[in-house]
Amino acid sequence: MKYSNLIVVQEKGVCTISLNRPEVFNALNTQIKEELLDAFQSIEKAVCPGGEPRPDETIRVVVLTGEGNAFCSGQDLKEAQLMQGQKYSDILRKYYQPIILSMQNLPVPIVCKLNGLAAGAGCSLALACDMIIAADTAILSELFIGIGLVPDAGSGYFLPRMAGRLKAFELATMGTKVSAEEAQRIGLVNQVVPAAQLNETVEKLVHYYTHAPTKTIGLIKKMLQQSYQMTLEEMLNYEADLQDIANHTEDHREGLKAFIEKRKPNFQGK
Repeated sequence: MKYSNLIVVQEKGVCTISLNRPEVFNALNTQIKEELLDAFQSIEKAVCPGGEPRPDETIRVVVLTGEGNAFCSGQDLKEAQLMQGQKYSDILRKYYQPIILSMQNLPVPIVCKLNGLAAGAGCSLALACDMIIAADTAILSELFIGIGLVPDAGSGYFLPRMAGRLKAFELATMGTKVSAEEAQRIGLVNQVVPAAQLNETVEKLVHYYTHAPTKTIGLIKKMLQQSYQMTLEEMLNYEADLQDIANHTEDHREGLKAFIEKRKPNFQGK
């Protein structure tokens, strides 16, 4: 698929996806949702989205960001107005749910480079990432209540788990605009940096993940997701099963060898 609403660049194990509708603060219309779903599904196949297969390159980290001054302002409400009469649940099940599930199932880390406003479904997209690095000018807001809707696209799942039940209720029912600093304080983002340092900070984080044991990180991502549904006994057994898988990776063998040889490991993501 060729993209007109996304900019997708793959280089040195990093796939950067930029929402590219800056004139409407990267609002999510049908076309960009279709492209975003295709991009994440393509990454699973180690393909450079919108380009040719590159089997010699393995994607080891994904960066999700927005062009211009916003990350994503959420659903394109002008388009939504034209779609009156269509069930919202159909739109959610066709587009938003597969996108969020694809992000969660991707066995590599997704870093959100939060460069500006993340509102409504745009906030959901950010919260679905594995790490969020925010510019100090960024704002998050569950604006659904302002048009009489409930949070969707995963916010109902992520928000209470990240901010706690009481804070989640406040943010969801009041549509509060949360500054980057406040978002970090309540656990919605990992780090806040001056806007001028955002690119550099994300690049350093990306460098770490492109040199980390990628398969093991995928197992950790899966393990932490399952922890919400498991008892302690179930998690202990699940950890043991995943450890057997990690034990057979090339990176584990390299890690042991490097430790014995007292040097830095050279992980290949295998």
